[in-house]
Amino acid sequence: MPSSTGSTEAGDLVDGEWEYRPLQIDGTVSRMTAAVRLAIQAEYSGWELSRVRLYPGGVRKVWLRRKRTNRMLPELST
Repeated sequence: MPSSTGSTEAGDLVDGEWEYRPLQIDGTVSRMTAAVRLAIQAEYSGWELSRVRLYPGGVRKVWLRRKRTNRMLPELST
């Protein structure tokens, strides 16, 4: 996992050339719905999947990453 050497938004971590965003997806969200949400973030916000952990009860902890850039990109919706 990246070390927290900086921050761009609440919860975001910066490590060298990459910025990371941790997400938690509730166990009640279907796998297909979670995949579509992540695909939308990849398409429109430049995030890619870095790591996924599945916990008992179906909770998924997801780390997204993208190259750091100075241009403005759309934010994740909650």
